[in-house]
Parts: sequence; structure tokens; C-alpha cells
Amino acid sequence: MVCLKDPLIQQVCELYNQISKLQNLNPSKEVNSLFTQLVHACIPPYPIDVTKLCTKIQCIRTNLIHLCGQSEFLLEKHYSTILGSLEYPLHHLHLYPYYSNYLKLSKLEFDLLSQHALNPARVAFIGSGPLPLTSIVLATHHLTSTVFHNYDIDESANSLASRLVESDPDLSKRMMFHTKDVMNLSGPELGEYDVVFLAALVGMEMEQKILVIDHLSKNMAPGAILMLRSAHGARAFLYPMVEPRHLQGFEVVSVFHPTDEVINSVVIARKCAIPAVHSIDHQGFGSVPLMKCSKCSEIRSFNPLMSPTNMIEELGFEDQRF
Repeated sequence: MVCLKDPLIQQVCELYNQISKLQNLNPSKEVNSLFTQLVHACIPPYPIDVTKLCTKIQCIRTNLIHLCGQSEFLLEKHYSTILGSLEYPLHHLHLYPYYSNYLKLSKLEFDLLSQHALNPARVAFIGSGPLPLTSIVLATHHLTSTVFHNYDIDESANSLASRLVESDPDLSKRMMFHTKDVMNLSGPELGEYDVVFLAALVGMEMEQKILVIDHLSKNMAPGAILMLRSAHGARAFLYPMVEPRHLQGFEVVSVFHPTDEVINSVVIARKCAIPAVHSIDHQGFGSVPLMKCSKCSEIRSFNPLMSPTNMIEELGFEDQRF
């Protein structure tokens, strides 16, 4: 079992102690510096299995994911407020420090997605936040006729986000925002979407994440694509880790683990045509399949049209946090 003697664990714990003592996580030189150090510590390939961490480190990991989520939300809120105060917010997206990263990451995700869902008519993005750059970049550069429905549980986040696109005659017609909990989305509503994106921080604890995936499995249309972000190795100190075994009711068609500065892994799964009858176990840690289609646990390797190594090497993050 991994213990405190591990050098990476020691470094992560030291940074956690400093981050947890901050008075707030609003963007500042100190906050940015600490999270940048944390990300840089977790990026290099490292032989660690977070599922085998001792209880103390598991608790720290859970807390870190929450702290990263809070900081990311506040950073997006800060810049969305600035952009929303301008006459044409979409002309100034470059003001966000990581906008160029979103351009490159969204291109990677589009290349992966296009192998399984060509020109989807309707896309849902669950957990879009106050600065929905993934939706904006995809709608502007890649899926230029697709209608995007963005869902977030925070009304103020949706208010900020909608302000960014209201002055654009095209996106204002193709991008909608809904204040709603994903668990309250009905089958008829979810069944309208060809693709559902699940943000990494929707369900920051694994029990919550599995409940969300289970709900999507029961309500998405057969054949629809679920695209979610996960984490691998030490990067699981920053984001929740979703494994194929968690995706009961889906056929896993692509799993992409970056090996450089791209933080999130990408998992693409297709809703099984055969209904999956399953339930969450008493601890909430996994689905207990009673019946599932033969491909629900299948993983296929995937090579993007553009070399993933080359794409990752292009991502030069000077102050990479998320």
C-alpha cells in the first residue's frame, strides 16, 4: 500500500497543507502558484495506483479534488465576469489565461468524438459552469450547426455564461442554458441528445459520479454517445477517476490517457441498445449488473487522425493549473 514515504505523496501532502490553509481560493498570485505546483507535480508519468492509497491519503485526495474544483470555478467566474462586461465578449476570449489550451484540447476531443458521432444535431453539456469554453469552442470551430444545451446547478453560473453569447447572432440561437440538477433530467429530455458531455467535476466523489452515470444510463437514448473526462495515475489527485467498470449500460469505445501536459483522460462510451438492468450497491461504489449487452465492458484502443503525441507536445502550458 502506498504510504507517506513515497516522494510524490510527500510533495502532494505538503502542497495540500498549504492550499487548505488559504483564507480563500479566489485568483491570486499565491493561489495560482500553489495550484500550478500541484499540477506540475502530478503531470509526469508516475507508477501510482490511487485505488491502493491508505485511508489518510485517500481523504487528502478527496479534499484536493474539492479544492481544485472550487478554485477552478472561482477562476472561471472571475474571467466570465470580466468578459461579460465587454460589448462583444466572444471577441476577447483570449483574455482568459488558458483559452489557447481549450482550443487545443477541444480539437483533440472533437477528433476523438468525430469517430463515433459525426455532426450531432443536439449536444448536452452537463456542468458547463460560468465560462463554458468547451461548448463555445466546439460550437464555433467544429460543430458549427449543432445546438448546445448547457446544464449547471448554479443559476449565477448560467447567468454569467449566457451573457457571453447573447451578443452573437449565431451562438445565441444555438446555445441554451438551463439551471437544473442532472439527477432531475428526465428520460424524454436526455433522450433528445445525440451526445452528452459530462464535466470532470460533476460528481467530485466517486459515489456521486456513479449515481450520475447510472442516471444517464437509464435515460439517454440508445446509441447516444456519453463523453466524459477522467484522470489517470497521479493526475487523479486533481480530478475524479472514471474507469470502464463504472460505465454499466454503455459500450466503451475509446479511452485516451494523455502522457504530457494534457491533464484529463477522455472516455467515450455509447449507450447500449439493449436495456441494462442494474443497481447501485449499498455503498454506492459501483453498479451491480443484472443484465447488460455483450459490449458494455469492451474497450477499444483509438488512434486519433492527428498523432496524440504531436498534439500533446504542442500544449505548452506556462502556468498550467487545470
